[in-house]
Amino acid sequence: QVQLVESGGGLVQAGGSLRLSCAASGSTFSTNAMGWYRQPPGKQRELVAGRSSRGTTRYADSVKGRFTISRGNAKNTVYLQMNSLKPEDTAVYYCNAGITTAQAMGIIPDGMDYWGKGTLVTVSS
Repeated sequence: QVQLVESGGGLVQAGGSLRLSCAASGSTFSTNAMGWYRQPPGKQRELVAGRSSRGTTRYADSVKGRFTISRGNAKNTVYLQMNSLKPEDTAVYYCNAGITTAQAMGIIPDGMDYWGKGTLVTVSS
């Protein structure tokens, strides 16, 4: 069974930075897209950033220039560097590997769809 585990969330002041990590454990799997999503309180989940296995990326307009998605050296590991954080970035951040992110990036999905349980990011003003 595949598990995605997010880490790195926490409380930070506006203007600060955080780095989120997502690592896969359990059964091995392959995917051609991994991404980060967030769900602010009372709102729907939205794509924050996606990265294909070929290195193409996609960002939400609200985070362009502030957030950077990157892959780790270990297989199926992805990071989200978040700089210049704003109170409106407050949300639970989820990692996704597979179908959801592939479709969001216009890529033909390759494999299954996996989600982490999320990590809370709170940005104080």
